[in-house]
Amino acid sequence: MEYRPPYGHALAAGAAALLLYVVTLAPTTWFWDTSEYIATAHIVGIPHPPGNPLFVVLGRAWSLVLGVFGLPIPVRINLLAAVTSATASGFLFLMAWRVLRGWTDTDSSLGEEWRRRLPVIGAWAGAILGSTAYTVWNQSNVNEKVYTVSVLTIAIVSWLAIRWRDRKEDPAAGWYLVLAVYLMILGSTNHLMSLLPAPALLALVLTEKPQVFLDRRILTRGVLAVVLGLSFNFFLPLRSAQQPIINEGEPICESMVGAAVAIYSNANMGCEALRANLAREQYGKPSIFTDPTSPEPWNPETRSLSLVVHQYYNYFQYFDWQWARGLATSPVPGNSRLPVTFLFLGLGVWALVITGRSERGHLVYLGTLTATVTLGLVFYLNFKYGYSLAPEITDRAMHEVRERDYFFIAGFHLWGFLAGMGLVGAWRWAAGRTPTPRSFAIGAPMLAVAFIPLVFNWAWADRSGDYSARDWAWNLLQSVEPYGILFTNGDNDTFPLWYLQEVEEVRQDVSVVVVQYLYTDWYPRQLTHHTDPARQRPFDAEGHGGLWEAPPEPPSRPLTILSDSDLNSIQSGYLREPTTFNLGEVALQFPEGTLLGRGERVALAMIRDSQGHRPVHFASTGGLAQQLGLDRWAVRQGLSSRLRIEDLDEVEGVVRVDPQVGGEWVDVETSLRMSEEVHMYRGLREREIWSDRATLNIPFQFYYFYMQLADAARRTGADPARVEALYDRAEPFLITARGGTRGAPPTQ
Repeated sequence: MEYRPPYGHALAAGAAALLLYVVTLAPTTWFWDTSEYIATAHIVGIPHPPGNPLFVVLGRAWSLVLGVFGLPIPVRINLLAAVTSATASGFLFLMAWRVLRGWTDTDSSLGEEWRRRLPVIGAWAGAILGSTAYTVWNQSNVNEKVYTVSVLTIAIVSWLAIRWRDRKEDPAAGWYLVLAVYLMILGSTNHLMSLLPAPALLALVLTEKPQVFLDRRILTRGVLAVVLGLSFNFFLPLRSAQQPIINEGEPICESMVGAAVAIYSNANMGCEALRANLAREQYGKPSIFTDPTSPEPWNPETRSLSLVVHQYYNYFQYFDWQWARGLATSPVPGNSRLPVTFLFLGLGVWALVITGRSERGHLVYLGTLTATVTLGLVFYLNFKYGYSLAPEITDRAMHEVRERDYFFIAGFHLWGFLAGMGLVGAWRWAAGRTPTPRSFAIGAPMLAVAFIPLVFNWAWADRSGDYSARDWAWNLLQSVEPYGILFTNGDNDTFPLWYLQEVEEVRQDVSVVVVQYLYTDWYPRQLTHHTDPARQRPFDAEGHGGLWEAPPEPPSRPLTILSDSDLNSIQSGYLREPTTFNLGEVALQFPEGTLLGRGERVALAMIRDSQGHRPVHFASTGGLAQQLGLDRWAVRQGLSSRLRIEDLDEVEGVVRVDPQVGGEWVDVETSLRMSEEVHMYRGLREREIWSDRATLNIPFQFYYFYMQLADAARRTGADPARVEALYDRAEPFLITARGGTRGAPPTQ
């Protein structure tokens, strides 16, 4: 029987999801990888391994197209996430409709009108639930990751699989499979998540028509699809060789033959830089059979059953968030969200039962896909202990550095559709064995369940009006003096700065140095290259808040005078004898046996070679500055700390604050000017909900800054009213740092 898909309804469902995402769209960047991806898409750079070439090129092309409407660049890239996710809802709508249509056709008690009507209603319920699941919504109104592109790939492949099953006897049906393979392989150059439908597609073909694997035409076209799809990875060495300002991993190849070997050998041989990049060797991901929390990664323990159980509990935690995140502020399961969670869990399972009553191929595909993107993915990812779970394990290195729910966005999107299908199944059951329009009308109120996530997730997923990451970056970057070096510690004090420099072109003269990257061979070389006087970007006297005066001339040399070979020779290790590093007027001494990593040693060389040429700043005195013993000369001015190698007790306007607020040195006048004339705080002060618990340290730093500044001002004899005003400014940041006025966890 030939079915005519309801493309109009699918288009409307996708448009409704898009409208929701636009209404709650982030107006600018956000924390974590958001800024990195917006910046690399804008400059056609290379983000962290594996480089995501498809996303970078797609993002740039998309941005250029939307540029004709005058939209801000971050809005354009955030809209890419919104459009791809909403379009995925449209394709999943078609899949859900077809499965439900197969189910209603087996129900002899239904008239033809209801056989047509129920699948459309069920697909609509699924679209509402899938689009408003917390993680799906949260990742669709800001481009934090590249995953919405992969979710779209999964959705299209799923619809192609269902269409192939319906037309498998048609001689031209093989093209559905070839296109599905091509999209998965091409999608893998965006992210490997795009390959998740492969087991389901394979199971479907083996179940429905295994002789396809003997069709030479289909096999030949499939091989060509793989070759063509993977060819997108050639972008990486070609663009890397041009040395864009963001060029992570630097996957340059001496020859295209070596690049081809690396690409088509699944990163097992060939061009070393590209091979390592594609394999993500920089991150040292352990085997799925080993314990990621092993104290000795080079000699890992076997993955224990208790850890596996915890990993599935961690997944259930994220599943618990999806349907009514706002019912409880606690991120841990076991509160008022739990009944709703079990309701949607049951509806999804019921949908799989319904699928089994539809057609065998539908259950094979949908069941396999569901298992792959849920239980299978948990086992494959092999996470450490959850960020907010297992509090008895106090070693944070044994926990994930943040919540990882975004890895399961495809599964949550799919489960939303399953729950919608289960909901219409429950409605059909409630209508009785011999349903009538009246019995359907009586049971219709239960369909309101589809709107539960929309209501209870809105406040937690809404990003409209949130400029917190952008303003955090502005405040930190503007605290650095012209042509300064700013040593950063991680994603959230680095990537937003990249966004501000590359997209808004603010303070491009500042050299942002990521300490962790100094351990690589490529990053110090790139810093030297980009800060060479011939390539040093100028200080813009108009774009810094009016705080700093332009120096007479830019630096006459790069960050370090060491050659590439000298930089490459620096290695981590223990000092065999007492060692002295001369930093201008001060000799920094390290005793024998001190462990200094490669990154710390390269940083010391840069600090030494920059004395008298470039101001040195630290994003925090608790990171590199403390490790190297430089915090005694670190003076807070705004959000950064300036290295000032002098007798600070004798410097006018520089005071040491009380140990209860850090005991740091503070440049009072400069910090006051920054707080009053330069700083921006949109989304950082007294907001209702700060949903990402792993970034609560951001608003807390502003609270800490004002507490230090108030204490410093008091010590310099400032007007008591002004001091009290500074203390008052601190309080709203503390409210946000506790989770917000509505998002704070309950007191124990």
